[in-house]
Amino acid sequence: MTAAPTPPPLTEAVWLAAAHAHRDRVDGLLEVHPPTVGGSDVVHPVWGFLFTYYSFRPAQLRRWHPGHGVALAGRAARGYAEYTGYTMVGDVVTVSADYLRKRRRTVDFVIDLLTTSRDRSPRFNCFGLHEWAMVFQAAPEQIRHTGVPLRLSPADTDEVVRSLPLRCTHFDAYRFFTGPARPLNLTVLDRDTQVHDEQPGCIHAGMDLYKWAHKLSPLLPAELVADAFDLALDFRELDMRASPYDLSEFALEPIRIEDAAGRADYVRAQTRLSDRSQQLRSRLIDTCRRLSVPELDTGTDRS
Repeated sequence: MTAAPTPPPLTEAVWLAAAHAHRDRVDGLLEVHPPTVGGSDVVHPVWGFLFTYYSFRPAQLRRWHPGHGVALAGRAARGYAEYTGYTMVGDVVTVSADYLRKRRRTVDFVIDLLTTSRDRSPRFNCFGLHEWAMVFQAAPEQIRHTGVPLRLSPADTDEVVRSLPLRCTHFDAYRFFTGPARPLNLTVLDRDTQVHDEQPGCIHAGMDLYKWAHKLSPLLPAELVADAFDLALDFRELDMRASPYDLSEFALEPIRIEDAAGRADYVRAQTRLSDRSQQLRSRLIDTCRRLSVPELDTGTDRS
């Protein structure tokens, strides 16, 4: 098979324009969805999650990458040689084949997880109860967002969990359930069955598209990572509006999933975001498949 021709390197003017546009886009998203409260060190209870739970920092998100297989020309490109994954090839800079080789297992895992999830029928009957299960029968010191009050009394919050079935399919949400809440879930979830359990209607699976995108940076183009971040912000807003927390201080109206009308509102919003996530999921799969070259040796990292 004849190898695909190598595209010419991007000129400095072209890639610098792309880098500036990316940084401006991310800065705009961060201005509307700040990770901290009022410029302080206090983590924002909604948006800060994307920088505490996920390991990508704003400075990393703002940095533009062309993706594997694209070379950068010009004097300014030499600064990229200092970043993880890059190498100089003659007088241009590109993400190295060795870095891709080291990340092959992660690439293949992401393909498997996202393809299996994408091809399942979505479920829209969880109603965001995972956040409620995380505070079920919890002592005050166990509540994760201690600076934000609950909308209902602890007793009424617990009653919502008792009155509605817990149908969580996402292990990384389930693992934060309180001890009394875990047996109430219809499925016992485990890390080893993650690929089997995840489904495309899940809002945490939708948010995690950002996790998989940033974990594969700089192999992926920065625009794809930014698209995943943008979607994750919308998923996070839905997640917290449907939560038991009172977020009126942050101008977020609750979706009252304790009522039938609120549950219907939640399902409509969840369905819209799931449609968007399926499109992004397919883009991530296609990009990862282009990175998955069978003749490369399998590396040692999977995260």
